Amino acid sequence: MIIDATNLILGRLASFAAKQALLGKKIDIVNCENAIITGNKKWIIARHKQKRQMGYPLKGPFIKRMPERYVSRVIRGMLPYKQAKGRQAFEKIKCYIGIPEKFKDKKLETIKHADVSKVPNLRYMTVKEVCKEMGAKI
Repeated sequence: MIIDATNLILGRLASFAAKQALLGKKIDIVNCENAIITGNKKWIIARHKQKRQMGYPLKGPFIKRMPERYVSRVIRGMLPYKQAKGRQAFEKIKCYIGIPEKFKDKKLETIKHADVSKVPNLRYMTVKEVCKEMGAKI
């Protein structure tokens, strides 16, 4: 299953992908940088900057900056990763920036219940904007 993350809410996309991976399906997510995080922009940026300043630089927690790694980390948080079935499910999920050559001619799917049109207001940011604020070089 190839999912196009353009204009999809990140949390709903992640929960759908996690459930499908636990059922045994292979999931490829393209255009990860275009996924949407809902909320006030100032609060989103403040929350992510606070997460980056927590802990100790050599010990963690390590917050990913690149969009595909950021999305895969969100998906991992929705899996029982410390159990064998969660690790096996996480191996079946791959995230990509843009559309790779091997998926150019394939049919891309979208998730209707995760579309940004479900949000009643216009307060959201893309994953690309959040990652740039954290220091990603995109």
